[in-house]
Amino acid sequence: MFAPPRTRTEQHRMRHAHQQAAHTLLLTSPSGPEAWGWQGRTLSRRCGDRWLRVVSQPLNKPTGHLWDGTSTAEAQLPRSIPRPRLLDMLEWTAGGYRYRAELSELVPWPVLQTGGPVLTREVDLPDSWWAELNAALNTLAAVPTTRQAVRQQWVDKNFPVYLGIPPVQITDWVTGHADLHWANLCGPPLAALDWESWGLVPAGYDAGLLYAYSLCAPATAARVRLAFAHVLDTPGGRIGELVALAQLLQVVSRGHHGDIAETITARVEHITGLRVPRPSPPPEPLRGID
Repeated sequence: MFAPPRTRTEQHRMRHAHQQAAHTLLLTSPSGPEAWGWQGRTLSRRCGDRWLRVVSQPLNKPTGHLWDGTSTAEAQLPRSIPRPRLLDMLEWTAGGYRYRAELSELVPWPVLQTGGPVLTREVDLPDSWWAELNAALNTLAAVPTTRQAVRQQWVDKNFPVYLGIPPVQITDWVTGHADLHWANLCGPPLAALDWESWGLVPAGYDAGLLYAYSLCAPATAARVRLAFAHVLDTPGGRIGELVALAQLLQVVSRGHHGDIAETITARVEHITGLRVPRPSPPPEPLRGID
């Protein structure tokens, strides 16, 4: 979904870990395209009729919220939510890194967007697919959990920075996917991938995030709003959407998703009626210094 790590050393490390996991789990040799995660943290690939995902974390850093997301989703989420089943896991350490291999069912149809989460074309999906997505998110919303995907402390700190408005108190919390975008959705029929982030989010967050990632495809964006109007057009849903937009603006400030920066900013200004603070451009890198 994302670009490989910048250095060949990191690419080799992750490829070696993936091959090692496939060998240990007695799988068919990896084949087909590589699917890299954010900043090369994960590498996934087909192994026969299974899907093998390997995630890594430096030993000197805590594993955090994302580390056990896939396994807790398998254990705690209803099977009625369309997603690949987790079949096996493997953990080990090597060379200053902790690794986890997650073996899952292979979803036989492709994701709706390749190359990243931003939708770059219109997608024509039947009403049945949208109904499946709505039903899945409604079921998910009612799942009890202590996993916190979005925190009030983040809102308190970052709403003034990225939205230019005072923080709001979130009172309507639901359980959500927390990374709902087009590179994590397949179909029809629906299958939702990548459950490492799931947990408590503000109502409207998942729908708001999917809508924001759709803004470069206006017809699809309009279909998202139609499908989730019952959430997004409520006071709590608008707060959830603003949280999603603020998080994306934070990502933009770090040099990513520049292709949707203006559309996200325009959406925030439409909701708040205020001008969004424009961050200063990053300084020019020093030349001639390693």
